[in-house]
Amino acid sequence: MTRGGRKHSGHVTRAGEEATITAIMSERTPLLHYRLSASVNESEQRETVTAGDEREHRSPATVRRKTAVKQPPKLNTFFGVVIPTLLSMFSVVVFLRIGFVVGQCGLYQTILMLLVAYFIISMTVLSVCAISTNGALDAGGAYYMISRALGPEFGGSIGIMFFLANVCGSALFVLGLVEAILATFGAPEDGSSAISKYAVLPGGYWWSLLYGTVVLLLCLFVCLIGADIYAKATFIIFLIVIAALGIIFISFFAVKPHVIHLPNRNSSLGPTEANFTGFKLDTLMSNLQAEYTVDYTTNVMMTFATVFAVMFNGCTGIMAGSNMSGDLKNPSYSIPRGTITAVIFTFIIYNLLSLLISCTCGR
Repeated sequence: MTRGGRKHSGHVTRAGEEATITAIMSERTPLLHYRLSASVNESEQRETVTAGDEREHRSPATVRRKTAVKQPPKLNTFFGVVIPTLLSMFSVVVFLRIGFVVGQCGLYQTILMLLVAYFIISMTVLSVCAISTNGALDAGGAYYMISRALGPEFGGSIGIMFFLANVCGSALFVLGLVEAILATFGAPEDGSSAISKYAVLPGGYWWSLLYGTVVLLLCLFVCLIGADIYAKATFIIFLIVIAALGIIFISFFAVKPHVIHLPNRNSSLGPTEANFTGFKLDTLMSNLQAEYTVDYTTNVMMTFATVFAVMFNGCTGIMAGSNMSGDLKNPSYSIPRGTITAVIFTFIIYNLLSLLISCTCGR
């Protein structure tokens, strides 16, 4: 009995040491080394499975118990990576600020800004692709990949900053949505008559805060349900965004030249009218060079740096697909291909919009 007890305690000690080593390796060692070591450990554990354990796993009760626990459906490359990344990169800059960027910087500097911005995010995309294809991925997104590649210290610190960045990005998107709604359906704050009969929503700081809170609660409700409803909701939003972009591109060719009256709330600070000239060579030539002026919304002189800071918000969001790593069928395959596809597509759309605005819209 004593010899058997010592033998049993020796097995327990070795098992505890192996578990500790595995836990340390899973957090601190590179992905490839951990994957090879984990494969060896799994093969050794499979060899020690007894015949009684196999019969227990094959019993009808165990099979019923396993089938009763239904796993949530996994997402493919398009729904899990491409659509979330496209929606994150097609931010408020596309619909509210691309004209501001072209009007201040001109076409040449706008294209230069896009090249610089996409060069910066391309370095991040290539790093994500290298990490995601260098081993098995699990839930955790950017934190999981960074902590497995560089260690939990770097992963935790960068993960906290990434979380705060997502919070600020969510606030930017919500405020952009509220601004677009109020610009279309908001009543003038000075009490003057509205330009459109649909301008019925009350405006102001507290009303904007209320609208933003309602939108955030709706987003929270979608996220709490799960990845399946999130994928369906993002696909519906994706169809709406693509339809809006299609209408924008058609409008450049279908709408005739006319004068656009700006909202009355900007009359005391800046221009009250804007010109849509249609496709004219004179309009394109006048929009090639930069012409920085005072922004009528902030009363601050614009520079290359300030306009680039505004434009760069539309180039972020490349990690949206990587954050879905736990809900993907094959993360190592989907993350690099989906992210690169979304980046290339948004780069083409931004350049086309900049070119069409320069040809049709006067400063």
